[in-house]
Amino acid sequence: MTTLAALLRTMRPKQWVKNIFVFVALAFDVKFTQSEPLLRTIAAFLLFCLVSSAVYLLNDVVDREKDRTHPRKRHRPLAAGLLSPRTALIAMALLLVVSLPLGWRVDARLGLILLAYFVVNIAYSFWLKHVVIIDALTVAAGFVLRVVAGVVVVDVTRFSPWLYVCITLGALLIALGKRRAEIVGLEEDASNHRAILDEYSLAFVDQLIGLITAATIVSYSLYTFSAENVPGNHLMMLTIPLALYFFFRYLYLIQVKGLGGAPDELLFQDRPLLLTALLWGLMAVGVLYFSNHHA
Repeated sequence: MTTLAALLRTMRPKQWVKNIFVFVALAFDVKFTQSEPLLRTIAAFLLFCLVSSAVYLLNDVVDREKDRTHPRKRHRPLAAGLLSPRTALIAMALLLVVSLPLGWRVDARLGLILLAYFVVNIAYSFWLKHVVIIDALTVAAGFVLRVVAGVVVVDVTRFSPWLYVCITLGALLIALGKRRAEIVGLEEDASNHRAILDEYSLAFVDQLIGLITAATIVSYSLYTFSAENVPGNHLMMLTIPLALYFFFRYLYLIQVKGLGGAPDELLFQDRPLLLTALLWGLMAVGVLYFSNHHA
């Protein structure tokens, strides 16, 4: 593997799909058909891809010793010795030098959010990932910052605060699902790879997952009929069964099938989960963009 190939692999382009949360504000503020907000959101998405790649480079440099004890992560370029820490850190610095000023040029608030995202992730890499519960909350904060970035570049007028609640809870569910997979998959070796796993038990994580799933479903249900930007005819409530199935399917995959170690990959690996997400998206867009808002 060449140095460039190892570098690109460490930047984890497959995980850029997480940055799609930047588009939430554009979609739910009903501005997808407006060119300027769309272009600004695409710019924010691309810049988040660069900054998140800088974060992955830093994480892999910091975690390379522990990654060597992990059955899957030991094949990462830094852990496998295919990429030098110095090269990774230089690439990280270049990504930041490009992305942060460009973010500031698109919108000063976007530049600050990109910087905040990177700082939060530095704190996570060196400290917060070792603090029980806070580690999962920090992961969720990264998703919320992506949504906030979309909000500021679009200058929303009808974006519901309920969506912040739903996305925070949904991100927590993903973070805890990953913790669960690590506990189950690594078993007695879990704490050697990630010391914080000593602070979690399977029963505790499952209890949190059940609590957060219920809260997410209730919050989303409240959004569908009480948010200001949804049509008054309550057609958005028709998406609730799809949301229910999506969350129940996700719980089935992580608790019965033992999956969830890579939540971003799980969505594309499980066809029912992916189809449900696509159908929900189509239905939600249909209701928001084609339904009578004054019904």
